[in-house]
Amino acid sequence: APDGIDARRLEAIAAGEALTRDLINTPASDMGPHELEDAAQALAGTFGARVSVTTGDALLTDNFPMIHAVGRASPRAPRLIDMSWGTAGPRLTLVGKGVCFDTGGLNLKPGASMGLMKKDMGGAATVLGLAQMIMALELPLRLRVLIPAVENSVSGEAMRPSDVLTSRKGLTVEVNNTDAEGRLVLADALALADEDTPDLVVSMATLTGAARVAVGPDLAPFYATDPGDAAALRDVAAEVADPVWEMPFWAPYEAKIEPQIADLDNAPGGGMAGSITAALFLKRFVTATPRYIHFDIYGWQPEAAPARPKGGVGQGARALLAALPTLLDL
Repeated sequence: APDGIDARRLEAIAAGEALTRDLINTPASDMGPHELEDAAQALAGTFGARVSVTTGDALLTDNFPMIHAVGRASPRAPRLIDMSWGTAGPRLTLVGKGVCFDTGGLNLKPGASMGLMKKDMGGAATVLGLAQMIMALELPLRLRVLIPAVENSVSGEAMRPSDVLTSRKGLTVEVNNTDAEGRLVLADALALADEDTPDLVVSMATLTGAARVAVGPDLAPFYATDPGDAAALRDVAAEVADPVWEMPFWAPYEAKIEPQIADLDNAPGGGMAGSITAALFLKRFVTATPRYIHFDIYGWQPEAAPARPKGGVGQGARALLAALPTLLDL
């Protein structure tokens, strides 16, 4: 490698980015919850990580009711993938939305909105790509990756608008739109992550169209409970060509996610601040962990650009990798 170039680091980043792109680009017919589990198992096998998986009705037994509710309509069983690596150092938990295809459920998406929904597992693909980078570089930390992997489908078993679900954390959620399913599966996974009180929890999800309206496809909006964490991400993003944009956990909007029928509303009406209200919803499930970062990514390159072919793309992973020494005092 040329002087001053860390070839090992570049190779690790390239491999992680390629994994993310390949997973997103794979058609949903070949990338369901089981295949996403296989990808996690293969990655774990390469680096000696440990994986446990809770599948189907075992989600009810083990208290992941909202993951089960979203995925139960599909013949492809929902599951929670739990991967761990490392034995010493600060603890980092990555949570990635793994909706392998999103029809919208009974609130069915129109055709134009459904066309790219193979990419709705882009958060899961991105955290797996970031995990590959971390493990390949043997960073001195303890890593956990949680992926709720489901297909949001339509059948007689599907959850309905106005259903009230009880989450793992005990909070009740009124389902006012079955197409706001990502935050439901993430909530149960985040509750599990929070029980372990790691040093930092990061969630990544192709969560809202509102984020795209706000910043378009190129920027990865993120929310951080700690201003220092936000500054660390902003400081490195340009250096690694992974643009991010801080958004606020705006407390006055908390009332928008409280429907009065249940503790929380998964789809507040009004059409405003949709990315912020989704982030506030998720934040309700991270209460013991001292620091939380949430990325609302797009996961797709609409037009080819230098080093960025059209198709699936990782967003936020390189910025997070570059910021980890500051975020976790590595």
